[in-house]
Amino acid sequence: MGRFFFFFLLSLLVILPTAIPQTHSKPVMALPLYTNSRWIVDEGGQRVKLACVNWVSHLEPMVTDGLSKQPMDAISKKIASMGFNCVRLTWPLFSVTNDSLASLTVRQSCQSLGLSESIAGIQANNPSIIDLPLIKAYQAVVSSLGANNVKVILENNISKPGDQYFSADLWIKGLSRMATIFNGVSNVVGMSLRNELQGPRQNVNDWYRHMQKGAEAVHLANPDILVILSGLSYDKDLSFFRNQQVNLTFTRKLVYEVNWNGFSDGKAWKSGNPNQVCGREADNFMRISGFLLDQGWPLLVSEFEMDQRGTNNVNDISYMNCFLAIAAELDLDWSFYLRDGVIGLNEYHGLLNMNWTETRNLTFLQRISSLQSPFRGPGLSEANLHKVIFHPSTGLCVLRKSLTEPLRLGACTESEAWSYTPQKTLTLKGTYFCLQAIELGKPAKLGIICTGSNSKWQTISDSKMYLSSKVNDGSTACLDVDSDNSIVTNSCKCLSRDDTCDPGSQWFKLVDSTRSSSSAKTFN
Repeated sequence: MGRFFFFFLLSLLVILPTAIPQTHSKPVMALPLYTNSRWIVDEGGQRVKLACVNWVSHLEPMVTDGLSKQPMDAISKKIASMGFNCVRLTWPLFSVTNDSLASLTVRQSCQSLGLSESIAGIQANNPSIIDLPLIKAYQAVVSSLGANNVKVILENNISKPGDQYFSADLWIKGLSRMATIFNGVSNVVGMSLRNELQGPRQNVNDWYRHMQKGAEAVHLANPDILVILSGLSYDKDLSFFRNQQVNLTFTRKLVYEVNWNGFSDGKAWKSGNPNQVCGREADNFMRISGFLLDQGWPLLVSEFEMDQRGTNNVNDISYMNCFLAIAAELDLDWSFYLRDGVIGLNEYHGLLNMNWTETRNLTFLQRISSLQSPFRGPGLSEANLHKVIFHPSTGLCVLRKSLTEPLRLGACTESEAWSYTPQKTLTLKGTYFCLQAIELGKPAKLGIICTGSNSKWQTISDSKMYLSSKVNDGSTACLDVDSDNSIVTNSCKCLSRDDTCDPGSQWFKLVDSTRSSSSAKTFN
């Protein structure tokens, strides 16, 4: 087998927040995992939604990042307490195929790079691994995650940190060896074969030739784990599967992954009208990767990110509002891309500061926490199918306390169950009450006369994320959120080609859900 060239980003440094304002019960893992059409399921056939964080071990020291700052068990506990159920743990190929590198201890690896401060930090926080070989230290991290009921996806990010060259034979050998090492480790649920394929010699023929062999090698060495395949062009392009699926000897273990970052779309979000850009990029996502869901294949969004300062990057804000709406609508599995990996950099895409002590943005954690549980899938009753009204810029959903109090945003776990009828009315499921627009600048109401134009809600704009109706004087209005999270109706904004407008407060997505809902609660 020949050589072909893939170039890989060396940047996946993970930092994790200390807490979010909620608690999560510890789930019971029914492993191993399988696939059922587009869903990932456990042994009992129940949907398992992968809500992961990326934690890197592939940078030059080849030591899991953060271990010089915090004990690994503390980090594992943080991950679980924030509601994430898995970690995408990266590794470089040479850590298991190059004897001179694989034999290095953690101390020796850091010494070779002059990282004396890291040695002191690991000695203080994780003394049990400082003189372990690199692979043993990696195994200790996997074990720590398992002890905290966190699943692991082993993700081959690069060959050797800094390398630009790739040997297919060596890669398959490394995949097989890594799969063998973790055979029988129950919380290791999948292997992602290679991250961000790119470079001048990438092509579809080589992809099928090598990826199929890699997938077979992993499954032969460890038939219990999911095999996860990435696409071309920085793992953005899976469009070639429209014409040809992979030919593998095994079934119910294949998952595809795709990256979708704001910078993947250039500066489109900053220079274009958000509605037009969101509509175009959402269509493009479905065209080059999302179509796999319709073909019956699970799709994991393996990397996404934004500037955690929240207000400093217009490009990221518009992108993330659009992405979270699509992620909710499609109920995607995902892995959050948390940092651009430069050792020691104060990276603002991280959820913690560089010392792993303070959370940069709790609001963003709230936004993604609403997507950590499945909206639908095997094991969730289709008889309970309904709509929730999801607000991507907050990660909250529309709910109500009583008929006399305004509708407002709240946790999606408490969301109303809505029906969206062919007549375009939004009705509380199981009741006669529908959503009505009354007056611009005033709260939206619930009423029982649902035949007027103020009870019809159209999804408009290229983004399809405005809910538009007519108020009583005939003016066009869009559902909006005021400063205290009450649901109001205002004039629709950002519908022109204005590139500086922020439509975030008026973007809503109607999401199919079979979660238990609050629609049956008593009006009071």
